[in-house]
Amino acid sequence: MKPTRRDMVALAMASGATTGAATKAAAAQGARVHAVASPDGRLKAVLDVSGVAPKWSATYDGKPLLLPSELGLWLAEGRLLGEGARVAGVTPESFEGDWRPVFGQSSRYDQSGRQLTLHMVDAKAGVRFDIVLRVLNGAAAVRYALTGLSKGQRLALMGERTRFRFPEAARLYASRDEGDIHVSTQAGLAPLEHPDLTGSSDKGPYADLPVTVDLGNGVFGFMAESDRLHYPRCMVRAHEQGGLVTYLMRYPGRATGWGGEDDTPEEPTFEIEVGQKTPWRVLLAADSAKGLIELHHVVPTLATPNQLGDVSWVKPGRAFRIMKPYSTEASLKAVDFAQKRNIRYVLFDAHWYGDGTDASDPTAPIAALDLQRVIDYAKDRDIGVLVYIDRVAVTKALAQMCRLYQRWGLAGVKLGFMWEGRQSDVDFITKVVRAFGEHGMVVNLHDNLRPAGLERTLPNYLTLEGVKGNEQFPAARHHVNLAFTRPIAGPIDYTICYAQERNQTTNAHQLALAVTCYSPLTLLYWYDKPEKYADKAWPELEWFDACPTTWDETRAIAGELGDYVVVARRKGQAWYLGALTNEMERRLDLDLGFLGQGRWTALRYKDGDLARPANRTRVVIERQIVDARTRLRLQLNAAGGQAIRFEPA
Repeated sequence: MKPTRRDMVALAMASGATTGAATKAAAAQGARVHAVASPDGRLKAVLDVSGVAPKWSATYDGKPLLLPSELGLWLAEGRLLGEGARVAGVTPESFEGDWRPVFGQSSRYDQSGRQLTLHMVDAKAGVRFDIVLRVLNGAAAVRYALTGLSKGQRLALMGERTRFRFPEAARLYASRDEGDIHVSTQAGLAPLEHPDLTGSSDKGPYADLPVTVDLGNGVFGFMAESDRLHYPRCMVRAHEQGGLVTYLMRYPGRATGWGGEDDTPEEPTFEIEVGQKTPWRVLLAADSAKGLIELHHVVPTLATPNQLGDVSWVKPGRAFRIMKPYSTEASLKAVDFAQKRNIRYVLFDAHWYGDGTDASDPTAPIAALDLQRVIDYAKDRDIGVLVYIDRVAVTKALAQMCRLYQRWGLAGVKLGFMWEGRQSDVDFITKVVRAFGEHGMVVNLHDNLRPAGLERTLPNYLTLEGVKGNEQFPAARHHVNLAFTRPIAGPIDYTICYAQERNQTTNAHQLALAVTCYSPLTLLYWYDKPEKYADKAWPELEWFDACPTTWDETRAIAGELGDYVVVARRKGQAWYLGALTNEMERRLDLDLGFLGQGRWTALRYKDGDLARPANRTRVVIERQIVDARTRLRLQLNAAGGQAIRFEPA
């Protein structure tokens, strides 16, 4: 679809163009077209209320990022809120400085930006609402706020029409229902539904957020949402008039088989209250795919700040599963293994309290397991115990379980088969995470979920799944693309499956995932038992022993979508670098300028001689002295990688 004349006027204004046609058009439209620029001036966004429906658009470095795209909310009766509305006032704001997350991919998150709020009146609907546009360095975000109703305090909605129209050449990297990442045009957006995970979910050619966009003009975009509270989860679909449009879920993801279809009714409408703000619709922008990785702070920055108060007790770290058949002695050995490998948590997976059916009792361990003894033994070694429970159990007795688990001394829970989609599902997740947080426990949520900054609002929410997991042993390209997609929006529980015979990657590739995938709670060693690592020295495991799970600084060093990625992260004085390639062998010369002054010892965990299958490739460990001027040569096998720890020499 070619841009209209109105499209070109809005884009010219956003880019600061001063051609005669643009100037005259801007003057004619007057204050009904409002532009906001990022502090660095590179991203410029426009709210245009001169037509029938409000629109937003944006440019980055003067290039089209977002073509003029309609805004609005669908009222339950089928009318579009905002169509024909008038502007009753405009409020500009500025945000300066940074803030410190409890944990994150950096120790400080930049929050500087400019915001414009248009106060709207839709007389026909009897509704007063705001359209809020905020622009940060590398990001534009829009949301709505319900400010007044002529009748009552609640407004019934059936959906949202926030559109994203990108230039025609754009290519999207999107997935659905924990499936593969597919590349498509805007019109062809239809990631494959996962046959095992979508039986309960919304039917249609929808994609989950986040979605990464190669605009084809040297600009890369990233669609996400933030601050999703008391509101359905957002997906996107192709719009019949071009581009993409938001779609709000009416069914929960991955609910089939857990209570029957009667327990998952459609929610075709939902209500919001006066004073409520809808989630942010976020669009990141960078001049390279790797540049998107350094915008990881935006989604949590836009979220509601911490509501739990003192969360100094929240401790990120690595975790190791305790596996069936459960016994007290085997569990104590797992704790010993965790202590040896510098692991903060041990996790009892499914069936520690029964067979997982509705009749199972999550307040009573099986007879073979003295759980209290294990908790006390682990606590004496500064190791926390986590337990798995499923949605059915926590739905029945949340308050009782929180009190009991706190009394036992559990450090946290992993919740499985959690439903997310409808407003009621989102409310339940928020309630559960908050409840465990108020009882001093961290949370890991599993299955078909997507990040939206809740880890800032409730900082005990350490990580969540919502991804095609490493335990499905995907191709190396999947791991590469992940770095440019899912973890930019928030924590990703992506268990590292080291030395597994079904891996399609080298072992060094698996080591590097500890850097390229961000998760404050990192699960290691998949479903291995300590005995596996007792038969030889395994010197490369020292990488996992030392590698942090949260960071003071993150740098994207190099990479291209689908091909390769190199990420470096700093914790204290040490840097940790992870490099991954796809199914092609690759040589890279790295600029080590990020190290700064001084000499450094680089401890390199490299691919050894090529082996088939790739998972049989041994890890070679080398040390060398480098400095910021060194050009470091990386030789990566096909489906290979490299992990490097840099410490001051």
